[in-house]
Amino acid sequence: MTAAEEFRPESDRITRTLRDQIIDGTRAPGSRLVEREIAAELNVSRLPVRDALRDLVAEGLVTPRPRTWAVVREFSASDVSDLIEVRSALEILAFRLAAQRRTRAGLAKLRADLDAEQSAAARGDGATARRAAADFHETVTELADNALLTELEGTLRSRMRWLLGQHDAFSVVAEEHEELYRGIEARDAERVEELALRHLETSRKTAAEHRRRTAPE
Repeated sequence: MTAAEEFRPESDRITRTLRDQIIDGTRAPGSRLVEREIAAELNVSRLPVRDALRDLVAEGLVTPRPRTWAVVREFSASDVSDLIEVRSALEILAFRLAAQRRTRAGLAKLRADLDAEQSAAARGDGATARRAAADFHETVTELADNALLTELEGTLRSRMRWLLGQHDAFSVVAEEHEELYRGIEARDAERVEELALRHLETSRKTAAEHRRRTAPE
């Protein structure tokens, strides 16, 4: 643990833990988040749990309820459609700018994200593959080098990471990321935009399949 990590508020650690559990599906949509239960589970006081839940409400992953509990947000079909529309607009721009402005260091980071995703996909580690895939998209935004785009991505990050996790096609997504990486590496903005459009369509289809498969009967 680094010195910076040692001095982070306890609520930050709890927020990260709960966020990962929600995005990974460990805490199912609609499940209750009760302060005293989470505090006992994580061996902390209730105050940092309360702060963490407040942060997750602001991030759009948790729906508040009266007094001392909340629920994991249940994203409706309309919510998902809205997220996909916003993601489409932002990512087409991000990929095009990344191809135009990428740096050697940024490309190395993108390659590391992709290698981690491909490795996880090959061994069937879905949770790690999804996280690495989301890291890949966030690094693309960094490569775009647009402060306002980065600010918008930060505001939507948790919901977008949730959206990017709504699939089971790990190898397919990793293969498309490989193509996108090569286009960015070659600075071929036109090709990257075409690939990004195809990738968004793949994401729409795999998200719909995932929702059908995991919907309660």
